[in-house]
Amino acid sequence: MKDIGVLMTCPMYSYLEQELESRFNLLKPWKQSSSMAEFLKNNSVYIKAVVGDTNIGADAQLIDSLPNLEIVASYSVGLDKIDLEKCKEKGIRVTNTPDVLTDDVADLAIGLAIAVLRRVCVCDRFVRSGKWVNGDFGLATKFSGKSVGIVGLGRIGSAIAKRAEAFGCRISYHSRSKKPNTNYAYYSSITDLAANSQILMVACALTEETHHIINCKVINALGPKGILINIGRGALVDEPELVSALLEGRLGGAGLDVFEQEPEAPEQLFKLDNVVLLPHVGTDTVETSNAMADLVVRNLEPHFKNEPLSTPVI
Repeated sequence: MKDIGVLMTCPMYSYLEQELESRFNLLKPWKQSSSMAEFLKNNSVYIKAVVGDTNIGADAQLIDSLPNLEIVASYSVGLDKIDLEKCKEKGIRVTNTPDVLTDDVADLAIGLAIAVLRRVCVCDRFVRSGKWVNGDFGLATKFSGKSVGIVGLGRIGSAIAKRAEAFGCRISYHSRSKKPNTNYAYYSSITDLAANSQILMVACALTEETHHIINCKVINALGPKGILINIGRGALVDEPELVSALLEGRLGGAGLDVFEQEPEAPEQLFKLDNVVLLPHVGTDTVETSNAMADLVVRNLEPHFKNEPLSTPVI
């Protein structure tokens, strides 16, 4: 398969790059001195596969520029960086990396909630700055027993619910439809879910329907004692409205692993003690990154052998 051209859209995990290079002709445009347009002009006919991630996937322009493209393999579970309609139109296969990353993202969601409520990051700075010798830190808020609302009860949302239940939390959720085989309270209105939750976890996929699903109305319903946790995608939340609500005290706090304009995050949040900010690291453990990389390979190899794909989307 060394003659098969695989385009990697941007730098990714080194193990993934090594695994692909050992099997395919891996093309890395960021290492070339030419522009992307020039690179594609010179190499497009050789490229049969694209590997993208949460930063750069495969938009319509890229897909149209690759006349022999057969498959797009995403090194992530999210598909918002891939033009799925264009892929369907051209008969291009699409895969992602579900399941293997579920535990890590769900773990992080719970970790963010605890970090915000127990003021973990603020406590850390308190000790490091030497302030402890001048007096105790003060009180925080417990996580156990809180009412947790989950936006999107898919793989990750369900894993979050399972973990929160272990802390004695009351679970409710909002999704496009009520899920069978669950006793969690269902809210067809996300605003009603927010109004009945102390912590709102955002875990749904980013689509045209869910863009800014967390808006002013939802944030106000969650209220000045409520906590918002986002481990989905930045654009699920109306970020300027979130910033305003936190600055004005209309929202109690937030734990954010994702942002609308990554790698940029709103500077207004940097000095707020009731906010915990992470650089989109929900899946970034050695174990899960290796498993995701292996799954990318387990989709590409079978495709070019005319065998069933491991995790097909299209």
